[in-house]
Amino acid sequence: MAARQLPKTMRKIVAFQFSPKFRESTKITEVPVPTPGPSEVLVRNRYVGINASDINYTAGRYDQTLKLPFDTGFEGIGEVVGVGDGSKLKIGQTVIYLNYGAFSEYKTVKNVIPLPSLKAEFLPLILSGLTASISLDKVGEIKSGETVLVTAAAGGTGQFAVQWAKNAGCHVIGTCSSDEKVDFLKSIGCDRPINYKTEVLKDVLKAEYPKGIDVIYESIGGEMFDTCVNSLAVKGRLIIIGYISGYETQKGFTPSRLATLPQKLLPISASVRGFFLFNWSKDYSEYMMKLIQLLAENKIMSVVDNGQSVKPGGFKGLDDISDAIEYMYSGKNKGKIVVEIPEKLNSQL
Repeated sequence: MAARQLPKTMRKIVAFQFSPKFRESTKITEVPVPTPGPSEVLVRNRYVGINASDINYTAGRYDQTLKLPFDTGFEGIGEVVGVGDGSKLKIGQTVIYLNYGAFSEYKTVKNVIPLPSLKAEFLPLILSGLTASISLDKVGEIKSGETVLVTAAAGGTGQFAVQWAKNAGCHVIGTCSSDEKVDFLKSIGCDRPINYKTEVLKDVLKAEYPKGIDVIYESIGGEMFDTCVNSLAVKGRLIIIGYISGYETQKGFTPSRLATLPQKLLPISASVRGFFLFNWSKDYSEYMMKLIQLLAENKIMSVVDNGQSVKPGGFKGLDDISDAIEYMYSGKNKGKIVVEIPEKLNSQL
């Protein structure tokens, strides 16, 4: 194994109890820096991403076989500092990855994607960008000229859903919770931003889109899900990519009127389809390359929110992860929340 001189220990965030309350579920622990195995690399994390699903994972909702304690975090960008036998990567390369256990100073990973440079703007592409692009293409089957509704459109994945649909030639509606976010959505090309705090969504859709919506990218659940189902066009497709309104509860979801769902879908040949990114791993590389190319050509924006509006200097280090997650659930962020892992670490040589 080739490696730079590394510290003996590192810090990482570990879940010690199942709970949707990330701060209560986890602790920062100090452990030995791992050694990359065959075909693996050791990545020194520089940026990690915050996702609504972080608290679903600590609540144990994704994997019923998960045993305590376990590592947390889904995605990171960093520098390769160790290379296992069989890996074709080189020390010093910048890479991005999607792998459980990203909330750590160092991470061993087998599947990484090289990046042209170390910029926080690349991080939203791998989980948020892939979720939007793959789900809209493969599950939503969007076509030019269709009308697409994106809920939570100003968030980490919503921003990419808006832009991906616009690049596909669709008319895009986006929901958000403030006039400031309305301006943000306009800046990324959204045709009809709707602040649901000042406008009644179902009334707007009924009045302005009487034929219904062709594709809906839905991540909120509860009452929003019900409104979306009732707004589908003939042969409309509703993609469930989450149900964030219930993530902070013990049950994990907000009840919807599912009993009447078959009666609503059947007469209009509409469908409701689930999307979970980790089931689509074979498409990661293809779509990641597309997203990187679109970003390079300025055909999409990758908007990062580092929490500067609530913390001077932004979120930095593992100690700020819980604050960053709570900031996301406050609904104040625009774009993807990213936490920097500073170059000067607390690890011991």
